[in-house]
Amino acid sequence: MSASLPELRGEKVVLRPFTPEDITADYIGWLNDRHVTRFSNQRFREHTFDTCRAYLASFEGTPNLFVSVRLASNGQAIGTMSAYRNPHHNTCDVGIMIGAREYWSGGYGQESWNLLLDWLLAREPDGGGVRKVTAGTLACNGGMVKLMERSGMTCEGVRVAQEIVEGEPQDIVLYGRFA
Repeated sequence: MSASLPELRGEKVVLRPFTPEDITADYIGWLNDRHVTRFSNQRFREHTFDTCRAYLASFEGTPNLFVSVRLASNGQAIGTMSAYRNPHHNTCDVGIMIGAREYWSGGYGQESWNLLLDWLLAREPDGGGVRKVTAGTLACNGGMVKLMERSGMTCEGVRVAQEIVEGEPQDIVLYGRFA
């Protein structure tokens, strides 16, 4: 996968590369919103314009992608996705955050997820495609588990009691899908 992503358009969302102009107060607010990041280790960090610029810069010169999720209707940013590729194995680990809570449970995350996975898996490996996509989440993150399963991913493993959420040990569930 080259580090470039064409615009991917669905009925509800458009995916495009995340740019420095996408680092806005709203975006930083999502990252600092403990409800949005409840199941993410992002909840342990304080995010600023500088930390966000550094994170975006970490993608430069790599085969990895940082993606802006936007409404198809008006271009409003509602979330982000990441895709970390291991070119030695032609695998890619994907993550998603729909930060604008008013778009939760409306199919926006699912469409975004499906668009990116289908694009990654449909391309030839020598053209930047991958043979397998992986993802993981806490088992208590039911929305993410459903999203992965609805996209055709299957559970490949469990890291038992791996992380603590609200004082309780939680499993991490690991999913995968082949091309």
